[in-house]
Amino acid sequence: MPIDLLHQAHSAATSNQWAAIFPELALGCLALLLLLLEIVLPKAAHRHIPLVALLGQAGLLVGLLCNFDSVTLGATSFNGLLIHSHQGQVMRAFFLLSSLLVTVLSMISLAKQSVPRVEFTHIVLIITAAMMLLAQSNHFVTLFVTLETVTIGFYILVSYYRTSPFSLEAGLKYLIMGALSSGMLLFGITLLYGVAGRTVGADGVVHTGFEFAVLGDFLTAHPGNFLASAGILLVLAGIAFKIGAFPFQIWIPDVYQGAPTPVTAFLAVASKGAGFAVLLSVLHVFSSYHELLMPVLTVMAAATILFGNLAALTQQNVKRLIGLSGVSHAGFLLLGVLASAYVPMALGAVNFYLFAYLLASFTVFGVMAHVAGPNDAEQELDHYNGLMKSNPFLATVLAVGLGSLAGIPPLAGFMGKLFIFISAYKAGFYGLLGIAICGVVISIYYYFGWIKAAFFASADPSPAPEVKAISINWGARLVLTALAVLTIALGFYQGPLGAWVSNR
Repeated sequence: MPIDLLHQAHSAATSNQWAAIFPELALGCLALLLLLLEIVLPKAAHRHIPLVALLGQAGLLVGLLCNFDSVTLGATSFNGLLIHSHQGQVMRAFFLLSSLLVTVLSMISLAKQSVPRVEFTHIVLIITAAMMLLAQSNHFVTLFVTLETVTIGFYILVSYYRTSPFSLEAGLKYLIMGALSSGMLLFGITLLYGVAGRTVGADGVVHTGFEFAVLGDFLTAHPGNFLASAGILLVLAGIAFKIGAFPFQIWIPDVYQGAPTPVTAFLAVASKGAGFAVLLSVLHVFSSYHELLMPVLTVMAAATILFGNLAALTQQNVKRLIGLSGVSHAGFLLLGVLASAYVPMALGAVNFYLFAYLLASFTVFGVMAHVAGPNDAEQELDHYNGLMKSNPFLATVLAVGLGSLAGIPPLAGFMGKLFIFISAYKAGFYGLLGIAICGVVISIYYYFGWIKAAFFASADPSPAPEVKAISINWGARLVLTALAVLTIALGFYQGPLGAWVSNR
């Protein structure tokens, strides 16, 4: 018996390919380095510590892209806990880029507040590492642990402005709703584990229903199992909370408004991307329950598109507006996920949409970070009146970002929606496609209302302090320019990115 245990322990140890998760390990070490630097450096130098994180993230992103094929795609590691795929690599790059841009935004927003900056960046790095592992999960234990690491990190970040009642309220609401969604997800995983049970392989290794492959084989062999169906629906409900899909989007307006602007951006982009990475993984496992999944996801996608766009129409607070518009974008992405079950190109369309959404969203959030005053939660459309006259650069960048989110040609957001719609058409989702087109038309109203305020509305005789004089450092100007230029360029030419995200 001891010999068998030693043999199993040795087999497990040999599958621990630490080099395969070097970016995640490096992010963890970088996060610890920031805390160490805060201890050893004089207080006057603390404001420069986030620059270390910025350089580290940029280096890791470049290294990941240069060594994209360094891991054996399709192979598993850590005793089957992780799987290395092209999709996982794409999402790792997505999360690293999001983290880098959130760090840039934090250097703008946190400078207006009396809050610790190093700890904020530290938590961002930990969340990013967890998201990158989440995208490679091949086991429900890995999925749940990494997902909860992300969620707990966001509990802290959402309520980071401790003197703001809006931020504290947002943190409490996110905690309650997050705990509810985690409970549903865990209950669903438990039901699936219970019905799949345990099996012993020919090599004597015990396999459980927590493993994606084992669960997938069980579901294929037992179609229509009631407990399995209940477990699948509960898992989908937990994931729907993360992506902000109807009817689990109720937390979004208040949390997005109260959270610091960089955290709102992180939630809107990276957290949504993480939710879709998980959704794509589990749908592959649940594929044999096609007749259950398709109607549920179809109704969810239609309701998400309609609710997000209609609810955003009456919003005057731009953080609530961008949150509810993000709900509609989750609906468009769900349309692509549905189409991916029938059309291979749909997965590439979803990936391209995510990157186009990232560029446009951070372009808009970059402007919001500059326009916002000390009271970060109170960002109203009126604050943008006359922005074109007071700061033409920010107004132009804002127009590019909002135009892309609205799907106006020839911007990247238009191409992202076009690829999703083509995939949906080829997959035969004609009714859902009609709803999506109506959603795009509705969204033009509130996006262009924001642009109208910036370009055509007259500034108040005593405008808000944030509109009077906005200081933009050269680094932020360079980042915003790059985001706007990439948004425009990808609308004309998708070549390298389109081929990369589609694995062509």
